[in-house]
Amino acid sequence: MKLIEVITDEKNLQPVISIAGQHDSEVNWVGSPDMQGRQLIRILVSNENRQSILDALQGLLGESSKILVLPLEAVLPRKEPEPSDLKTKETVTTTREELYNNIVKNAHLDSTYLLLVFLSTVVVAIGLLEDNVAVVIGAMVIAPLLGPNLALALGAALGDMALMWKAMKTTSAGVILALSLSIILGIVYPLNLDSHELMARTDVGLDSVVLALSSGAAAVVSLTIGLSSVLVGVMVAVALLPPTATLGIMLGSGHIKLAAGAALLLAVNIVCVNLAAKVVFWVRGVKPRSWLEKQKANQSMTTYLVIWVLSLVILLLIIFFRKGLLNIS
Repeated sequence: MKLIEVITDEKNLQPVISIAGQHDSEVNWVGSPDMQGRQLIRILVSNENRQSILDALQGLLGESSKILVLPLEAVLPRKEPEPSDLKTKETVTTTREELYNNIVKNAHLDSTYLLLVFLSTVVVAIGLLEDNVAVVIGAMVIAPLLGPNLALALGAALGDMALMWKAMKTTSAGVILALSLSIILGIVYPLNLDSHELMARTDVGLDSVVLALSSGAAAVVSLTIGLSSVLVGVMVAVALLPPTATLGIMLGSGHIKLAAGAALLLAVNIVCVNLAAKVVFWVRGVKPRSWLEKQKANQSMTTYLVIWVLSLVILLLIIFFRKGLLNIS
């Protein structure tokens, strides 16, 4: 359950109470009007009604009021779930607004993001060159490139072009920085072609595609149900930084064929994460509130699904073609 606080004009008190009643939610506190005639209303809301009541309140109040969603550790006396609550338990998701805040904060292009990319690139490059799996995993958990890609998928689901553009800029800046730094490391650091961790990122097959699709879907599901701890496993399973660093190292050391394999793996991971994330957002019903925004979101979602599906088909053809050439040679 969550506590929704509404700060609004006194004239909106009864409509807010009416909305709470219509959505089986309990108004458990109403404050006295202040000098400006504004009141604080606290509503105890169940998980399954959270999005619908937020949409109704936003439709009523617009931009003139404040709506706060606060987490609750416990509610006493405890309310026993109704049979209908048990039936809908598995479909309960995080609200659109909470999801937006959780994802967008990892898509900011600022000095902190660039520093994380810089440091994690150094760590993962050393781990790859020294064949140290623990160091590679440590860098993968930082996963600075995963957040912007999830933000790109969310932007498509909501039809938010500003968020999509922001996510693409952040992703591009991170990849360019990581690639540039790893090229320098590939030039100055002795190359170790016996490193299993390094060579594993120069080969890509159907298993890599399935892994990336599954991990991208798991990331979004974990976010929509509020189980963010699953993200740590996703960060390790489909990290974008190791293939980026491998690509730079191979380019810096002059191994173009191996660099091509790393570039293909990076492309597969990016395409599959975005495709899987978009599909899950669509299946989970993550969409804007108003009808017009939904129309725009449907158009952008369709367009980008087609783009990512075609991209995946092209990559699969390249993988099969590359495997065939390797088998012939």
